Amino acid sequence: MTQAPVRVSPQWLALREAADAASRAPDLVQSLQGLLHADRPLVVHDLACGTGSTARWLAPLLPGPQHWVLQDWDPDLVEEAAALAVPWAAERAGLTVEVRRGDVTRLSADELAGASLVTASALLDILTLAELQRFIATCVVPRCPVLLTLTVVGRVEILPEHPLDRSIAAAFNAHQRRHRGDSPLLGPEAAEAAVGELTRLGYAVTVEDAPWRLGAGDFALASEWLTGWVDAACEHEPGLTGPAAVYLQDRLAAAANGQLSVVVHHADLLGWPGRRDRG
Repeated sequence: MTQAPVRVSPQWLALREAADAASRAPDLVQSLQGLLHADRPLVVHDLACGTGSTARWLAPLLPGPQHWVLQDWDPDLVEEAAALAVPWAAERAGLTVEVRRGDVTRLSADELAGASLVTASALLDILTLAELQRFIATCVVPRCPVLLTLTVVGRVEILPEHPLDRSIAAAFNAHQRRHRGDSPLLGPEAAEAAVGELTRLGYAVTVEDAPWRLGAGDFALASEWLTGWVDAACEHEPGLTGPAAVYLQDRLAAAANGQLSVVVHHADLLGWPGRRDRG
């Protein structure tokens, strides 16, 4: 990315991988299967791939021989993705994996030549509008389906409710819109912006909810998410720091006792050449 990219750790990606897989919209995969050309090997580009969790989830659901191109700007994630790709690819005949390092906001159309599918996950909300517009414009050049999953939409439900829930959620969403250089990140507006760009470029788009549902068996992920959520809110709104510390302590205790339920909403988008069909 052009300035101060958002970094994530391999440990965080490993922690969330199962929840990501469980939340992704299955209807979009069924629709996607009907849009792919099953008479020839698929070439799938996974952009901002992290450690390759999208490929590990999606490849078994797609037909035939497949060549996956995994790309990320972060050298640590690229190294981890390459290491994980070796045993993963060996488990399935006809599956090959290529790992590249590169900034997806500077992606060229030539890099996607021959693509059967372009996909990205948990990416759009950390882009500026200009970055998203350039990214989408490049993704549609091959005129193949585009699957964009797990975009944060700014809606969180926590039970039991707490008086600070709304204040922390609002501060977190504002933090998501923080500036990189002179431009704000899209944060919760990213999914809608992506729909607009895909539609403008002649793609039909279907949107589905893809919520994390965290309960008694998800303490490790729920506690990590809660801590990051509260920390980001306090970074944007320092006046929340004192009350939020007590809030977080109470919420973590409830989660440890299996008494907390968290739903974090995301949007999954499938676009393909044609008219718009908003789901």
